Parts: sequence; structure tokens; C-alpha cells
Amino acid sequence: MVRDYLIIGAGPAGLQLAALLQRDGRDYVVLERGSGPGTFFATYPRHRQLISINKVNTGYTDPELNLRMDWNSLLSDDPRLLFTRYSEDYFPRADDLVRYLADFAGRTGVRAEYGTEAVRISRADGVFTVLDHTGRTWAARRLIMATGVSRLRVPPIPGIELAERYDDFDPDPASFTNQRVLILGKGNSAFETADALLPKAAVIHVAGPHSLKMAWKTHFVGHLRAVNNNFLDTYQLKSQNAVLDGTVENIARTEGGRFRVMFRYARTTERLRELHYDRIIVCTGFRFDAGVFDETARPALVIDDRFPEQTPAYESVNVPGLYFAGTLTQQRDFKQSTSGFIHGFRYGARALHRILGARYHNAPWPARRLPAAPEAIADAIVARVNRSSGLWQQFGVLGDVVAVDGDRAVYQEEVPLGHVTGGGLGPAAHRFVADLEYGPHHDHVDPFDVTVARVAENDAEHAMDSTYLHPVVRHYRDGVLDGTHHLAENLENDWDIPEVHQQPLTAFVKACLG
Repeated sequence: MVRDYLIIGAGPAGLQLAALLQRDGRDYVVLERGSGPGTFFATYPRHRQLISINKVNTGYTDPELNLRMDWNSLLSDDPRLLFTRYSEDYFPRADDLVRYLADFAGRTGVRAEYGTEAVRISRADGVFTVLDHTGRTWAARRLIMATGVSRLRVPPIPGIELAERYDDFDPDPASFTNQRVLILGKGNSAFETADALLPKAAVIHVAGPHSLKMAWKTHFVGHLRAVNNNFLDTYQLKSQNAVLDGTVENIARTEGGRFRVMFRYARTTERLRELHYDRIIVCTGFRFDAGVFDETARPALVIDDRFPEQTPAYESVNVPGLYFAGTLTQQRDFKQSTSGFIHGFRYGARALHRILGARYHNAPWPARRLPAAPEAIADAIVARVNRSSGLWQQFGVLGDVVAVDGDRAVYQEEVPLGHVTGGGLGPAAHRFVADLEYGPHHDHVDPFDVTVARVAENDAEHAMDSTYLHPVVRHYRDGVLDGTHHLAENLENDWDIPEVHQQPLTAFVKACLG
């Protein structure tokens, strides 16, 4: 039996896509090696606190606006399937997410084969064949990898095999009592681990070759989050801990059973320094595991071979019919937006579902008609940027599109920007594409430095210089960029002041349409 779709992985992305396929009556099945949905979160994060926001009390009654502050729910028309019903913790426990995903799979009727591990994937004559661990084969015309980054990224350091690994070390802080600990990595997993060990370890060093990047400054939620950075206080306030900037050149075991580390500092003239530790933990992030593919189906990899390279339609650049969903799609906006996280890729999965519908099921991207008048177009865009959770969460990635031909205007929501500019929606005389963006140098500005000049709130004249999140509308004439308009930033993210937001946008649309 050759199905239309095989989805590998029943994590949040696989479930999101499967629920949409199930709703539309598509021919698919999900293969999951774990015993149930979301088994990644049964182990990770190791200290069990998520860093995804779960804000129950927003002051809004609009469920779409509530999704702006709900980073864990998947998209559904069922009000019972909101993660905010499962926990009131602002940073919830991972076990609650596992419970939620199981209920989501059950209530949406997702067809999944659990305990089924894909061990080899091949492709011939336009059909993918997946061999599972029992020897059974599964075939489909399209394959969607929703496995996430499941393989620990281990740096090529001589002696690294002597260290413990984030994916399997004993996280009980008691076992680190009065010990000197080196943690390799400067991301959230490293600092999550360091924070957990603070009450027990004698000395903790966190090491990596690159400068720390704080999420509150870069606006990338994968950079170091405040919830994990208590450790920084203990370093700067001289409490025996430190952040080391540089590279580990070698790890060796000493006669006494400890570890000798040769460390090269990044910003001093000191060549090498010998450091000693009782424990070393590798917390250097994860990568996509492409080992399951044979030579007929192996996707091209990028970013140090950590991610599969993709088109704007989330398809492999070199294997037709091979698509990706979930955190793997962050290759398209690596360390820039939110595709690596549930609150981002849930919209990406919905966009992928719409792309698949248009390509294979004669189901065009959902659209609604508008009057072609500039006032109507501007009002529609302003209404969406003030309410949409998809544009809010997938800033710089998804955009709303208004196509205008003569006296006919069509509005399409949450289209990947690259899909639009790459011709994925077909030709149009005029297209207005609206998304939310930070300014081009927003990550170079300390938002808490009162001496740094900023664009005034609701300053329409200087809106193009805004650094904070704000709407941007671009006009394409016959597919070619013809003009750009910025809406002034607003403290409450309400872009609805007539003389500041609607009227300038209306004038822009009118000028573009001639």
C-alpha cells in the first residue's frame, strides 16, 4: 500500500500536521519510535522545567490574542485542547506537556503507529520506502520528517568520550556535592544544568568559544533566557563560579580519577591553561540525525550539518517529496525567529499543510475577497496585525498577502514570506505582503540603556527606523519589490491610531496602485 503521506515522529510538529491531515480526510500515518506522543519531553529538558511561556491570565477574551502568550498549545478548534488548561505555571513542567500531547493525539484522532522505529529510508520511482525495526515496510509518495534534533551534538575534542553527556547524565544535584564541575556549552541546556547544580557543587565553570547572547537583547528565544541565568550572578558576584570564553583543546584522566583539561582562552594572551575537574558534562546542543537515509533519499545538510536544507515550502532542496516540520524548519530562520519552538512551528506546520493541499489536492491557499479600495486593504491589514497570533509568533517568517488585479482583491493569511516571493502563490499584478519585524540592528541595542536614543512611540515620520517589533508592508508589482512601508511601533502593540497607522498605510496602498 502506497500512502499519500508518511510522517516520522509524533512530537508536537508531527501531531500538529497529522491533526490537520486527519481533519481534511487525507491518507497518512505517523510512525513514532516511542511508546506514545511527545516522548522527547519525557526526558528533556533534563531538569524538567520548560522555558516556553504559559501565561494563563492575559486580560484578553479573544482566543487568538491569547495564543500570543501561550507558547505550548497546538492549533485546534477544540477549546479543551489548550495547554493553559493543563498548568497555571508560567514556566510549566515537561510532564504536563507530555500529558497534553497525549490528549491532543487522542481527541484529534491522529493515526499513529507507536513503538515503530524507522531504521532505513529510501526512495525509488517517486515513492519513499521506510523500513522499521521489525522488518515491516511503509511506503508513501511524500515523506515528512518531524523528528526534531534528536542527536546530541558532540564537539570533536580529544578525550571528549570521557565526559558525561546532557542526554544521559544523572541530573540529581546531590551526586555533585562539593565537586568541581565543567559544563561545555553556553546555551540554555548548559545554564539549566549549572543553575540546578548551584546548591551542591563546589565550583562550576561554564565554557564555550562564543560570547553569551541574551534572549532579552537579541529577541531570539533560543539564546540564554533569564529563567536560566541565575548562574551569571554567582560568577559576577564572586561565588566560586565562572564563565570561560575559549575552547577545550584536550581532556585526559589523571591518576587520581579526576580530569585534566587544557583550555585556550579566547581573549587573553595566555596560550593554554591546565584546569582540573571532578566531572565534565557536554551540553553543546542537538542536531538532526540523517543516518536513517540511504543514498537514494539523503537530504543535503547545512549549518555544520545540523539541519536539512529546505526550500521556502519546507521541502528538501535535493530530494523531491521530502518535507520537514517542526524544529527542523528553523534552518529557514536560524537564530532569527521562532521556527525552532512550538509557538513558532505550529504555524509553520499549518502553512506546510496548506502548501501540500495546493500542490497535491487542488486546495488553493485559503482566501477571502476584499474590495480593491486602498481604505479596505489598509483596514484589513491593520485588523490582522493587531490580532493575529501567527504573524506575532512567526515574525519575519510568515506574512499576510493581499493580491490585487483590477477591481478584485484577495486576502491570504500566514504565508511563508519566501513562498510568496518565490512565486508559490502564482502571478499577480499587485501584492501587498504584511508581516511583523524587528529593526535590522535591534540586537545591537541594549533595550535597558536609557542613554540610547530610540524612535518615539507612534512616530509615523520615523517609523522605518523602529528597532522594536512593528508591522512592515511591502508592495510587489508583477513579482518585483516596488515599495516598503513601516507602521510606527507602539508600546501596547496596538497599531490602530488612525492618523498614525491607518491613514499613512492607506496613502501608501493608494500610491502603489496608482
